[in-house]
Amino acid sequence: ALDITKSPVKATQLGTLIQRIMDETISGKIGKQVFEALWLGIATEVDHYIQSKGLEQVSDSGELDTIVDKIIEENPSQVEQYRAGKTKLMGFFVGQVMKQTQGKANPKQVNELVSNKL
Repeated sequence: ALDITKSPVKATQLGTLIQRIMDETISGKIGKQVFEALWLGIATEVDHYIQSKGLEQVSDSGELDTIVDKIIEENPSQVEQYRAGKTKLMGFFVGQVMKQTQGKANPKQVNELVSNKL
């Protein structure tokens, strides 16, 4: 076991990382990636690493709206099944949007957009 004083991640780095997850600059999933980079010494400054790797969440409604429309258009049989009551397909649509944005879309926003459009 590693003593907390020997941790490669400083308290200030961890605090900034948690703040970026809470203010939705990045998702929790991306936060794990940033934490790993801090742990391994690949990153030393949270905000710089997030920006340099383009890890910010996509929260632009217009951009997400376009992606959701495209996913719905490309999957007519799943749309039909969803509307026929197979609501578990919501995960499929959200997953496709997340895949399209490389996991950077704001999941809460994607769920709302998909739900409203279906």
